[in-house]
Amino acid sequence: MTQEELAKECGVVRQTINGIENDKYDPTLELAFKLSKILNIKVDELFIYE
Repeated sequence: MTQEELAKECGVVRQTINGIENDKYDPTLELAFKLSKILNIKVDELFIYE
């Protein structure tokens, strides 16, 4: 899945997905749960708190 496709499914722009991937943007809780649902992974496995 491309960043563009994932962004479209989540209702955000591609730059948001890029920012998340590069630790430049922390998603809202709502977006974090959308991403985990779309990617079929638990939210705590998708985002690691350090």
